Amino acid sequence: MTDIATSRRRPTRLRVGRGLCFLAMLFVTLLILLPILIIVFTAFKPVSEVNAFPPSLVPGTWTFDNFERIFTDLPFARLIFNSFVFAGGVTICALVFDSLAAYVLARIDFRGSRVLLVVIVASLMIPFQATLIPIYQLVSDFGWVNTFWGLIIPRAADAFGIFFLRQFFLSLPRDLDNAARIDGASEFRIFRSVVLPNAIPALLTLGIYTFVNNWNDLLWPLVFTTEQEMGTITSGLTLLTGPSGIIPYGVMMAGSLIAVVPLAIMFLFVQRRFIESVASTGLK
Repeated sequence: MTDIATSRRRPTRLRVGRGLCFLAMLFVTLLILLPILIIVFTAFKPVSEVNAFPPSLVPGTWTFDNFERIFTDLPFARLIFNSFVFAGGVTICALVFDSLAAYVLARIDFRGSRVLLVVIVASLMIPFQATLIPIYQLVSDFGWVNTFWGLIIPRAADAFGIFFLRQFFLSLPRDLDNAARIDGASEFRIFRSVVLPNAIPALLTLGIYTFVNNWNDLLWPLVFTTEQEMGTITSGLTLLTGPSGIIPYGVMMAGSLIAVVPLAIMFLFVQRRFIESVASTGLK
């Protein structure tokens, strides 16, 4: 009888445990979504409700005035275009140059490769702010201030991306390379036709990381662009000021919400492709 009673209590304990885990997960999810909900609701609030005290979460009156103002107070369409060119250009360049450097360090043995790797990894320890002024001086000497060249070229390669892809390339079997060499393939052909197709998950991961990091970057566009027409979404939102220097938070939240939409769409699309690439990667 004791064993029967114990076996009956086990399903109850499992259900209670699962219920508690679900409630905990729901609480954490709501906690994470709270800032996003504040942005969404504030973007649709009129000015009177944005500045009201005590504040309310859900707007009493829904309005699209903030979305209209963001395009009249700022050249917002141009800022969106600049953000796409900046983040997309850096991502494409980083994937190309990082993958080439990672392939050389991972698959080709040459004298000094370990020293070069140590130098690349050590550069990750240098604070970004320490190199900002020298980089700006170089960009200024080239005449690239307020140009896409000045925004993209200094970030065309990244030490983290090189190290990340190198570690992934090391996990690929060298038998693929050797078989291609026996067939007479060159190193670039091996890189393009053998290594890259098997590294799609790593390339997608690095691409998402690089794009989002540059899309949300504030300091870099602020330093290298002084004209409003060459700014990005993040740097443009800092220029929003209302009468007497009051910041129009409703307009700023509307701009922030618009800035998040492309990232969400891109992530949903790439997430599906990422899962498919992981499932299809490997020896066939």
